[in-house]
Amino acid sequence: MAAAGDGAARRGAAAVNAPFQRDGLRFPWDAPPEPGRATEVAEGILWMRLPLPMALDHVNVYALADEDGWTIVDAGLSWQTGRALWGELLAGPLAGRPVARVLVTHAHPDHVGLTAWLARDGATILMPRTAWLMARMLTLDVQDRPSAEARAFWRLNGMDPAEYARRLDERPFNFADCVDLLPPGHTRLVEGGILRLAGRSWDIRMGDGHAPEHATLWAREEPLVIAGDQLLPGISPNIGVHPTEPEADPLGEWIASCRRLAPHARENQLVLPGHKLPYRGLPTRLDQLEANHHGALARLEAHLAEPRRGGECFPPLFRREIGRGVYGLAFAETVAHLNHLVATGRARRWLAEDGAWRWQANAAA
Repeated sequence: MAAAGDGAARRGAAAVNAPFQRDGLRFPWDAPPEPGRATEVAEGILWMRLPLPMALDHVNVYALADEDGWTIVDAGLSWQTGRALWGELLAGPLAGRPVARVLVTHAHPDHVGLTAWLARDGATILMPRTAWLMARMLTLDVQDRPSAEARAFWRLNGMDPAEYARRLDERPFNFADCVDLLPPGHTRLVEGGILRLAGRSWDIRMGDGHAPEHATLWAREEPLVIAGDQLLPGISPNIGVHPTEPEADPLGEWIASCRRLAPHARENQLVLPGHKLPYRGLPTRLDQLEANHHGALARLEAHLAEPRRGGECFPPLFRREIGRGVYGLAFAETVAHLNHLVATGRARRWLAEDGAWRWQANAAA
């Protein structure tokens, strides 16, 4: 079992060795901490990693040291493996201090799942209000079969008929499968707020698009950003439309967030993301995150020279085969891009005789 000092040694080695570079970003570490171990990425800040039973097979979590205890940033999925690894971490690199606070960046299961478990001895839970409300609501909403709203959403947006038929008699994913019910109370994180953690003052800045009201933290005393999934390296987070808000334009919110955060980005900031490796080069990454979707929108618009159903729009967006395991995420992201084209006047839609929308680029109409 590693102590925090092991992480400090790795931090020193990373500072001495030249970081590797990729896609205009600089990475001080070439590997994550091993399970049950921690890497000290800055004084009093530990980086740890938990596994996930899905294609994106891990989530990064962080611990910030103060005299009264640790502030844990994000909690991982609620499952037996996650609880066991947290037990190792609490007995190992986190030993000697209690968990005083659990800070959740956003309400997705791999970030909020074990929050209540970590806070079971009275730790304060810090979250954006929207994240807390959504996590509470979705954990309490357990469904044995797809809701009428979900079925209508799939039909309207042109889900593949075979996939639609398979889903009708299957139990859908439920938040409660992997998220512990949050207690009825939290401390709200707000845009423009300031937190004092690990001897630093952190400005709270909210993102949107990947998740409503996604908290990011920006240190004032040194170039550090705790980013959650808002500022990932190497991959773009899923931006999807769901039956809870079928007319939403999360892609428009995402692009606006990138532009709103860009003035605060500096090349030397160490960004601590929710997945992948910590990196520097945030101005470049923000440009990449926005440009990625502009490219996808242009390909989709060209694809809509002919009227299309939503399920027919995967090829220009993903440019690979979409298996059943990720079909739902791909479908949600496709609808997000279609909704954005309509919202910005680049495409139109109408209801066809089969009860599904057809989309077509306005330039081709």
